[in-house]
Amino acid sequence: MSINHKFVKILLTFLTILICVSFSSIYADDIETASDAYNANDETELNNTIETSINETSLNINSRSCIVLDRLSNNILYGKNEKSKVKMASTTKIMTATVIIENCNLNDTIEVSKKAAGTGGSRLGLKTGDKITIHDLLYGLMLCSGNDAAVALAESCAGSISEFSNLMNNKAKDLGLTNTNFESPHGLDSDDHYTTAYELALLSNYALKNPTFAKIVGTKNYTITINGYPKNLSNTNELLGNLNGVYGIKTGFTNGANRCLVTACKRNDLDIICVVLGCDTKKFRTQDSIKLIEYAYKNYEMVDIYDIINSKFNTWKNDNLSKFNINKGITNNLDISLSKIENNKIPIKKENIKDIDVNINCTYNIDSPIYANTPIGNLNLSIKDTDIINLDIIVNNTIRKKSSFDYFKYLINNLIPSMESIL
Repeated sequence: MSINHKFVKILLTFLTILICVSFSSIYADDIETASDAYNANDETELNNTIETSINETSLNINSRSCIVLDRLSNNILYGKNEKSKVKMASTTKIMTATVIIENCNLNDTIEVSKKAAGTGGSRLGLKTGDKITIHDLLYGLMLCSGNDAAVALAESCAGSISEFSNLMNNKAKDLGLTNTNFESPHGLDSDDHYTTAYELALLSNYALKNPTFAKIVGTKNYTITINGYPKNLSNTNELLGNLNGVYGIKTGFTNGANRCLVTACKRNDLDIICVVLGCDTKKFRTQDSIKLIEYAYKNYEMVDIYDIINSKFNTWKNDNLSKFNINKGITNNLDISLSKIENNKIPIKKENIKDIDVNINCTYNIDSPIYANTPIGNLNLSIKDTDIINLDIIVNNTIRKKSSFDYFKYLINNLIPSMESIL
């Protein structure tokens, strides 16, 4: 072979490698089923990472943005850049699955298009013309993060990726996610495809309220059927089944977003969602998630504020109800109560429970008429001068203003008997 031929061969080899690297860079997303996920060979490393992270006393977080959100109250227990816009990789599929579950018949069988089959990145392994149910595609979407499954679902639901993205964005708008925008059902890098850790946690909280969604993301292993043949799937979420209380929900990775993980965990009454976005490695992703989860359970306790508030209010009510004066009202007998408490229990830092304070402010002199459902004061629960709960004190009964007839009736009932006694 001549020198020129050798040079050309080397050049072609170099260009081939360059193209492959570039291609994988563009489409690298959630290669969790291969090198990025913990597999059977990594069990020892994973267990060591979990044990070390659980016992970690320092809360040094690698992720660019993160949050721990209480599912019941939507209170933020910990946050770092939690409202900054960032890429979200395959955590996108939380919204994809939500839209599909709410708009499609999961028993329908679809035929996979060439476009779906050709989608790069992490894959379920679909081929053009494959027959598969929407139900099984959802498992392929959420367990092994199949981008091909995402496109197949989007096309079956809305006809195209762009139209499906519109459905995703409409849903985001309905949920009040003002700093979230979707351009695809899979989450491959795009400058106009973003969310925040906070809004992703809110979306996850909403999605988990759907039993079908919760069941899928809580499944460790599942067997689907493609063209009548079984295919076994394993969940890419390394914490599912390995960390106490974890029951979902989704991993993610692109070169632009780095490693991402959304985790749902419940221990006793405290039910949380932990989101870490932009971790440098899968190990940091695991460590950060565990550190944040353990931080929440070590430092927070669910407190029954309903009992605290009602005990304080009823004591105050018994001591003060007779003090009300309804100016020119037909009676001073007020029936009062508190506005509804949205959450009877909320997470409070253990060290701050002793600092819970309840204050009541109310107007005692009230002009008539006064109507039912009128607020006349408020009850405030605070911790160290930080307001936690504000409730209205509400009048339940209507008290009308005295009329001329009421004054005349008063004279008849009181003056005439007095005159008769004198006579």
